[in-house]
Amino acid sequence: MKNVNETQLNIINKIYEDTILVFDMDGTLVDTDFANFLSYKKAILSIIQTNKDILFNPNERFNRTTLKRIESNLTEIEYQKIIQQKEENYKEYLSQTQLNKSVVNILIQFFKTNKTVLVTNCREDRALITLDYHNLTDKFSNLLFRQISDDEKRTNKYINAVSILNLSANKVVVFENEKQEIEDAILAGIPIENILII
Repeated sequence: MKNVNETQLNIINKIYEDTILVFDMDGTLVDTDFANFLSYKKAILSIIQTNKDILFNPNERFNRTTLKRIESNLTEIEYQKIIQQKEENYKEYLSQTQLNKSVVNILIQFFKTNKTVLVTNCREDRALITLDYHNLTDKFSNLLFRQISDDEKRTNKYINAVSILNLSANKVVVFENEKQEIEDAILAGIPIENILII
């Protein structure tokens, strides 16, 4: 994998007046993993009695799958309460989120001259409080949040973005950190050379 500065330079050289810059949020624009973990940990400890050590793993984002793995005996009611409480806890830990400065610098450099789009699988309220906390909300032309299909399956956020905003996929430059989402961007017709992998 190329180093980020070299890749960043290559991407910047591809940005023209009609280039659309598309940014993922969690792990790409803002590192929210520790805040997310603390939110889950507090929720778990407030809903159930557990003597398990719940430790932060910097190599894995704590999510619903992780919750089910470490607390396999949760009732559906406990599970739903933890998810809801985790969302409420998150605002307490905003100070534990950190900007990815190299990506944010590109956003700041181009938001006045180019269309900039946030495309995230994050829920709208959490995305907005994170962006507001870091003074980034007004740097985007469009904000697209988590979309849930009728059968609750994950959707391809890049296909949605290209369709909803009527984007020309070959003019899109993507900033993304998740392997599955990178594959989704390619499926949406975005050239792999236009994807900055964080």
